[in-house]
Amino acid sequence: MGYSGVRGGMSAILAAEGLVRRARDHAATPWASTEQILLRFRLAVDRIMGEAGLYDEAIAADAFRQAEGDVLEAAHLVRAHRSTLPRLAVSEPVEPAEMVVLRRIVSAHRTPGGPQLLGRTTDYTGRLLERPDGPPPAADDAGAQVPPERTCEQRHPGRFSDLLRELDLLVEHRHGTAADPEPVDVAREPARPPAPRSAVLASMARAETGALVGLWYRSILGPDGAVHEVTLGELRHGRLPLRVIHPHTGNPVVVGVFRATEAEAIEDLDGADEDRTRFDIGYGMCFGHNERKAIAMANLDIAHRRFGDEGSLEQLLLLTTDGLDSGGFLEHLKLPHYVTFRSMMDRKLAGREARGTDDPNPRLPEPFGKEC
Repeated sequence: MGYSGVRGGMSAILAAEGLVRRARDHAATPWASTEQILLRFRLAVDRIMGEAGLYDEAIAADAFRQAEGDVLEAAHLVRAHRSTLPRLAVSEPVEPAEMVVLRRIVSAHRTPGGPQLLGRTTDYTGRLLERPDGPPPAADDAGAQVPPERTCEQRHPGRFSDLLRELDLLVEHRHGTAADPEPVDVAREPARPPAPRSAVLASMARAETGALVGLWYRSILGPDGAVHEVTLGELRHGRLPLRVIHPHTGNPVVVGVFRATEAEAIEDLDGADEDRTRFDIGYGMCFGHNERKAIAMANLDIAHRRFGDEGSLEQLLLLTTDGLDSGGFLEHLKLPHYVTFRSMMDRKLAGREARGTDDPNPRLPEPFGKEC
C-alpha cells in the first residue's frame, strides 16, 4: 500500500527510499562489509537468523546492513528472501547430545558432570560503557590469556537433567511424543490453538525475542506480584551437524554445521494434582547464540504444559509473539488511513446532529494541517 492518494504519489515514495539509500550507501564512513558485520555484530546476526527461520549468516548480515540495524526489519527481509528459495531436502532429526559445546552453564549445581564453560561472554563483568578514543588498540597476543584446550569429552558433557532422572526427581514427558510424532512446520502451516508441543516450540523459536521475554516475565509473576520459583537447569551454546539423506545411497550425510542455543528450565511442582516429589522440566532451542530466547522458551514450555488450558497462554504464544505479524500490524498504522478516520468523524458528527447538541452543518477542516 503506497501513498497513491497523497500529493506526490509514487515520486514521493521513490524519493523517500532514495534518502535511505543515499545516507546508508554513501556515508562518509567506509562501507560495512558482510565480514565486518559478522565479526562485530554477531548477536544481532544470530537473532535475525532465529526470528527469520533461516540459518545463513551472510544473508542475515546483509539484511542487517540494508535495514540500518533494525533487527525486526532485517528478519522481515530474510524471511521474504527465504520464501523465494527452493526446498531441496528435509534435514534429518538431530540429537542435541551431539553438540560440540562452546559455552555451558549449569546454574542449579555447583559441580555438575563435566566442566562449566563460560565461553565468550561479559555476563560476569560490570556494564561500563567503553568510549573509543582514537584508533582501536592493537591486539596484544602476548599478554592475552590463552583459553585452555578442551578434550572431546569436555566438549560433549553429560546433561544435568540426566542426573535428576537417575535420582527419579523428574516428571517424564518423553512418552508424550507418541501424540506428536512429526514436528509441525510452522513455515508452511500456521499454528493455531489447540496445537501440539512441536508447533508451540517452533513458534517460540521464531518468535521476536523481546515479545517472548516479556511474556515469560509476565507468566512467572503471581497474583501477588511476586516472582515464583524459577531455576535454570542448564544452558548451552555450540555447534550441531546438519544431515540430509543422500539421494543415491540413501544414507544420512553431514552437509554442514550450525550453531544453536539450548536451555533446560526446572520448576518445582506444587499443584494439588501434581507430583510434589518431582520437578518438571522445560526445553528451549533456537538458532545462533540467543540465550534470552532459549531460557524464556524453556520456562514457557513448562508454563504452557501446566497452565496452557486455563487461560490464553497458548493463544499468546502462537498468535502474538511473531515479530513480523505484530510488527507488521503496527507498521501499517503509518500508512494512509484518512478515509477510514474521516468516516469515523462523520459518524461522530452525525450522532451529535441527531441529538441536536451541535451545529447541524459543521465545517470540517480540509485538508488536515497546514502546508509548509
